[in-house]
This record gives sequence, structure tokens and C-alpha cells, in this order.
Amino acid sequence: MKHFRVSFLVTLLCLIGAGWWGYSHSGVAGALSAVGIAVILGVMEVSLSFDNAVVNASVLKTWDKFWQSLFLGVGILIAVFGMRLLFPLVIVAQAADLGMVEVWNLALNDPNAYSMHLTNHHAEVAAFGGIFLLLVFLNFLLDDEKELHWLGHWEEKLGALGKISSVSVMLALAALMGSLTMIEEGRKLVVLTAGLWGVLTYVGVDVISSLLEKEEEGGASVGDLVKRGGIGGFLYLEVLDASFSFDGVIGAFAITKDVVIIMLGLAIGAMFVRSLTVFLVRKGTLDEFVFLEHGAHYAIGILAVIMLASMKFHIPELFTGLIGVAFILASLWSSVRHKRKQGTLEVGGLKQEAA
Repeated sequence: MKHFRVSFLVTLLCLIGAGWWGYSHSGVAGALSAVGIAVILGVMEVSLSFDNAVVNASVLKTWDKFWQSLFLGVGILIAVFGMRLLFPLVIVAQAADLGMVEVWNLALNDPNAYSMHLTNHHAEVAAFGGIFLLLVFLNFLLDDEKELHWLGHWEEKLGALGKISSVSVMLALAALMGSLTMIEEGRKLVVLTAGLWGVLTYVGVDVISSLLEKEEEGGASVGDLVKRGGIGGFLYLEVLDASFSFDGVIGAFAITKDVVIIMLGLAIGAMFVRSLTVFLVRKGTLDEFVFLEHGAHYAIGILAVIMLASMKFHIPELFTGLIGVAFILASLWSSVRHKRKQGTLEVGGLKQEAA
């Protein structure tokens, strides 16, 4: 419970802030409504980003204390204020050709117009985030050096494709080109550009990692370098967190148009995701439940597909959150079964030796 103390404190402060904001606009009824919506948004954010916490933990567990603390400290400020508040403002500012102060005033005084500008550019956001997350999933799946395979022989066969250089980028670009068929002709170029930026961002983080991180072992892959901490790894996790937050920010406007309540509610969720990440790292949960990381990456793959599909189809946030949780629970159950099986084999081996 100690890992979640700060999150509960932040939750209390955010709910007080939401209550005050609602009361200042609509009295007691407004305060109760604002608090309720903030709680709903917090729960939604946790359900959408639970797999994010698992992947974060799988990377952070290999880092030293300095970089762990930097990501969990500075990173939360970027996650809450940068991605949940500032980034949507930047999107609207670019779309409406307005200054940041004007956009902030628009968000406070005319939330319907603000949300309209934001949702009108959902396709570009989905293309960037979806392609980035797809690359995260593909580089995990198509890893010929991975020894443990959750889904058995066929996953091992797919992993062997990782021997082919840049196969993940090729598949991601193919998915991007395919998704353009869902976009009207006049917007295809801007969506394509956004998706290409997703590819460039992922590859760029790998390049930075290879340049700035010192190899600890000969022949280490770029993916290994990302996971050793440092500037490259920090950027990787921040962009990954940003890609997860896109869906939550856009989806939040289906619940409320009040940008202040959205920020407070999503901040609650973001804090619990960070606390969950710390819990998983400190307790060594990923070492104990060996398929948990696999389930999280498959959930990321499904989320990437959902984000790309959402450029044309409306997909309920409840479905998005539940399917991610379903993969996590399935991988958790598989981990327990694997652990029991290994325990049985060990006991059997001891008996044979004793005989």
C-alpha cells in the first residue's frame, strides 16, 4: 500500500479541486457531478493504461535508481501536464491557427468548440499513436532472441522473422498504407504524414539510444540499449506514455467537455499507473509472473489496431479498456499455471535424484 500513498493524496487533491471547480460554476450539484466525472475518468485512464504500466515496469526494472527516479518523478509531470493538458492545447492551436492563451480561453469558455477542434483531428493523432504502438508490439513479437513464448510454437515461428532487418518497420508502413483506405481523399496526406512521424519517432528514439548509451555486452541490440536507462530509454518511455494518453484524452471528451475536469480526472489515473509501475518494479512481479509482459504487449498490439480503426469507426472506450485488462488477466493466469508446472517439474526432479 505504501507505493500508492502519493496517488491517494493526489486523488484527494484532484477531487477537492474538481469539487471546487464544479461548485464555482453550478453549486452543490455541480460539485457532486464534477467529482463523479473525475472518478470515472480516473478509472477509465487506469483501465486503458494498465498495460502501459506493465511495459514501463519491464523496461524500468533494468535501470539504475537514478533513471528510475527521474522517470517516475519528472515523467509524471510530463504525463499529467504535458500530455493530458498541454498537448491537446497544441493540437487545437495548430488546427485553429490560434495562440496558446486564446486556445486556453476557448477551452474554458467554449468547451464544445474546443472539443470539436480536437476530435476533428483525431485521425492524425490516431495514426501517430497507433503506428508507434504497433512498432512497440511488433518489435516485441518479432524477436528471434526471445526464449519464452506465451502462445507456443506459432509465436516462436513469428519471432524468427526478427532475423530479417527492418521487418517491423515494413509491416507498420503496410498497416499505415492500408489504414489510409478509411480516410477521405482530402485528408490522406496529413494522416499519412502523422503516421510517418510515428515511425520516425520510434526509429529516432532507437537511434538516440544507440548513440548515447554505452554497450554493456558485445553485440547488444538497439532494443537492449533502450532498456538500459539513460536519455534514449527515458525518451522511449515518454513517447510510449504519450501514445497511450492520446486515446484517453480523446475519449474523455465523450464524457465531459470541461477541460479542467478532464485534466484532473486523467491526472488521477496517470498517478495510479505510475504507482502501479513502481509496485511492479519493487516487488519483482514481472519475474514472478513471466507472461505478464507478453500479455501487456499483446494488449498494446490490440490498442494499436483499435486506434487505427478509430479513424473511421467509433469504438467505445469501455471495450478498449476491457480488452486490455482481458489480455493482462489471461497472461497472469498463464503465468500462474507455468509457475505451478515448473514447481511440479522441480519437485519431480528432486525425487528422481533422491531415488
